[in-house]
Amino acid sequence: MKRLNEIIKCNYDIPIRGIQTDSRKVQKGDLFIAVKGFHVDHHQFIDEAIQNGAVAVIGCLDLKIDVIYIQVENVNDILNEVLSNYYDHVEEQFRFIGITGTDGKTTSATIVSKILDCAYIGTNGVSYQEYYFSCSNTTPEICELYECLDRLYNLGCKLIVMEVSSEALLHGRVDHLKFDLVSFTNITEDHLNIHQSMKNYIDAKKKLFSLVKKNGFSILNIDDYHYFNVKDCCKSDVYTYGKDSQADFQICKIDCQENSTNFDLQFLDSSYSIYSKLIGEYNVYNLALAFAICSLIGTDIPIIVRKIKEIDHIIGRGEKLEFGQNYTIILDYAHTYNGIYHIISNLKKFHYKKITVVTGAAGGREKEKRAKIGKMLLENVDHVIFTMDDPRYESVNSIIDDLLSDTNLINYERVIDRSKAIIKAFNDAKEGELVLILGKGRDDYMAIEDEKINYCDYDVICEYFKDSFA
Repeated sequence: MKRLNEIIKCNYDIPIRGIQTDSRKVQKGDLFIAVKGFHVDHHQFIDEAIQNGAVAVIGCLDLKIDVIYIQVENVNDILNEVLSNYYDHVEEQFRFIGITGTDGKTTSATIVSKILDCAYIGTNGVSYQEYYFSCSNTTPEICELYECLDRLYNLGCKLIVMEVSSEALLHGRVDHLKFDLVSFTNITEDHLNIHQSMKNYIDAKKKLFSLVKKNGFSILNIDDYHYFNVKDCCKSDVYTYGKDSQADFQICKIDCQENSTNFDLQFLDSSYSIYSKLIGEYNVYNLALAFAICSLIGTDIPIIVRKIKEIDHIIGRGEKLEFGQNYTIILDYAHTYNGIYHIISNLKKFHYKKITVVTGAAGGREKEKRAKIGKMLLENVDHVIFTMDDPRYESVNSIIDDLLSDTNLINYERVIDRSKAIIKAFNDAKEGELVLILGKGRDDYMAIEDEKINYCDYDVICEYFKDSFA
């Protein structure tokens, strides 16, 4: 706990319990900072913040309210400074690894955290050794991020690998961090509801490469279409990975099996044989990136190779689930065209008797990409069960209509309730077939209107087999 005049220049000597920019999270004794977002001005929530217990407010409007009010010229500009002061500049106590990209962030970051035994912040929450706590976004909102850093510091953590989303970069959530190493997995069309254009989306991603320490590293996917665009903005030493013969970490001799992956990685005139239980060529790229990150951070390569071999799964990412069934179940977060296409392309190589996909599309965003995804699915798998996936304020049937709008194929059915869709796929599955459940991974909510309802694909699956074997 700090006093107000310790965290911002003022004459008010009152204790501050915490700092929030979300009025709904305010508790008694908090400081509320009325930031101006892209779509919402938080000044309109000052009354709610006070009702919830705020003892002071920082804003940029000329206001008279019932608690201490500090008016500043630009509230967004002082947010990082206030948080840093409150948390004793905790962000300076860590080494940071940042990973951005459209697909593969979670897998790559998780692999790195397992090899380096460091903290992870991303879509799957915040974890460090045996500790875990959830967060609201891939890259937490700035107040939540500082709370995470404070908790990790108190746990003795010194190194963090973070997934850094384009939205976080756009909104300046990590502007106050200095990264020892940054990287990108790939860039394909996504989040255009937020960025409006591919140029804006790429520019947001590129911002990460301006946040590297002078003696830091940038690692780029040389095979990605946008490689040169990203490379041009790098200020630090640049290393590359990929199949291209010019790659510093060159991927060679890929052998993808149903339950494992083997490939060679050439670096500094040496070749290293990599064995992993993670499947698919897309995971070869994730593994190569993790290898590059860990070696540049200073980990001995034999240790990296050994630890990669020990990783048997990534939660919610190409996760093969075994309950004694005679068919295969894979749970995956893929929701972009690129992500879905690559996982299906890789799984088709293993000649399952039938591939059934359970998936949907999120409401309130990027309607224009739905038809392309729906058509690709129906052309590449045997059967699709279209269902809900965070519909928000949209009708699930309307979303499915969009998915079907560019195809006349009929190898699908609609089951609106996602739990029932998964159960239907399992009830119909036969020996030697594959049920691939896409879109949510191990997310623990379903976004319906403006609420996040408790829901998890993995829980539905576990309950099904619990009842089946009871």
